[in-house]
Formats: sequence, structure tokens, C-alpha cells
Amino acid sequence: MNAPDNFFLPDVQATIDTRQLAIHKVGVKGLRYPLALAGADGRVQNTIAQVAMSVGLPPEVKGTHMSRFVEILERPRAPLDSAGLLAMLEEMLLRLDAQSGCIELDFPYFITKTAPVSGVESLLDYDVRLVAERREGQRAELSIEIVAPVTSLCPCSKEISEYGAHNQRSHITIAARLRAPMTPEALVRLAEEEASCEVFGLLKRPDEKWVTERAYDNPKFVEDLVRDIALRLMREPAVAEWTVKSENFESIHNHSAYAEISGVNA
Repeated sequence: MNAPDNFFLPDVQATIDTRQLAIHKVGVKGLRYPLALAGADGRVQNTIAQVAMSVGLPPEVKGTHMSRFVEILERPRAPLDSAGLLAMLEEMLLRLDAQSGCIELDFPYFITKTAPVSGVESLLDYDVRLVAERREGQRAELSIEIVAPVTSLCPCSKEISEYGAHNQRSHITIAARLRAPMTPEALVRLAEEEASCEVFGLLKRPDEKWVTERAYDNPKFVEDLVRDIALRLMREPAVAEWTVKSENFESIHNHSAYAEISGVNA
């Protein structure tokens, strides 16, 4: 019986490396891959993720097995949730015989929004980033980051103007290292509730009146946005560490207003 073709092929990357330098992260990145997600409402959402997968490499090993990262992605699995992502991380560490590793997923995530007066539904897209990581000698951790578009209305403009006030669309970024699972919807909702007004994919005229007046009655500086969201994150038991940023795309300037604040929860 003939041996398979790869029986006599040398495995160069498994040979000894004499430079004695450990590599903190080695793997694949920039890989676009279909992703099925378990939504907060129980429905499955299909999206496309930008994937990065890496492991730590011991100083004596020449190289990692790059093909195994993609093999892990190719395996059939249930729609991904927090537990599933952590399980994928452990599978990767076992398959690559590694003590540390990281899986990073960046993808558009769609949430159904209901207009405030007419009740019409539409989808709104949010940028989401999920990271599962285990450092050597430590337990695995999960982090999440969302970018939520909102409306902000300037309190100063409202105060000094006889009528009207300038407003803008803002991008609020919340990044959190988690103690317990937390859905993208939960962080998005937190950001939207602290903005002058949330934004929608589809509005009818009564809805436009509502969101315009809602923003006017709830003015926020960029500083107000990050402080109010920070206070909410400080009271969130699932969050261990957090950063909140707001970039307001000014309607009366050719530059943005920006603020950022970070913290660690006890």
C-alpha cells in the first residue's frame, strides 16, 4: 500500500528555533468570513466578519500551523454567542497547543428599530467588535465594542439663539471588558438613551417631528455624552473595565468635537 503524498513532506515550522525568542501573537488576520450570531431576541443574524486569530508561540518553536486557524472556522457550530466564542478560543488553543491566544471579530450588526410615533420598523447597522483572549496563566476574557450613531444638540446654541439650535450626528463608541456576557443591544441601548436622541433607518413625518423635538428638549455637549454614559457603565455589574468616546460631526464647523473617558469598576 502506497503512503499518502504528504507522508514524506517535512514539517519545517515544527522544527527547533535557536534564537530563543517567544512570539506574543502569531496567526492570521484580515480574513473575511460568514458569521452566524445568536441575537438577543433568539433570532439568528447572519453577517460577515473581519477575523483575526492568533496564539502565543514558545521560543523553541519555529512557526505555528496557519492552516489550523481556518480549519477551526470551517467546523460546523451553532450560531455564535459569548459562550460559543469562548469555546472557540479554547478549541483554538488546544488545536495549536498554545497557552495564550486571541480571537477578534469585527462585523456590522443590525438591530430592528421602531419609529416613535408611526411604529414603522427598519434596520439600523452598528459596528461591533468582539474579542476573546486568554493570556498565559490567566483565565479567558471577553471584550465587546460598539459604535452607535446618535443625534446630539448643542446646549449653548439652544441657549443663545432666538429660535432653533444646531445639532449633529455623533458616533458613540463603548468598549468594555466583561465579567459576564453582555449583548451588543445592551450597550447600544445605553448609548442611545443618553444621547439627545437616537437615530432611525426609517421615519414618517410625525416621527420626524418627534425626534426633532426630543433632541431640542434634551441638549448634550460632547462632554455630557461621555460623562452620562460613563455613569451608567460604572453601575453595570457585567462590566469590569470600560472606555467611552464620542465624536460629534459638527454641522457648523469643518471639524469634529471629541471626548473620551475610561474607568475600571471595583
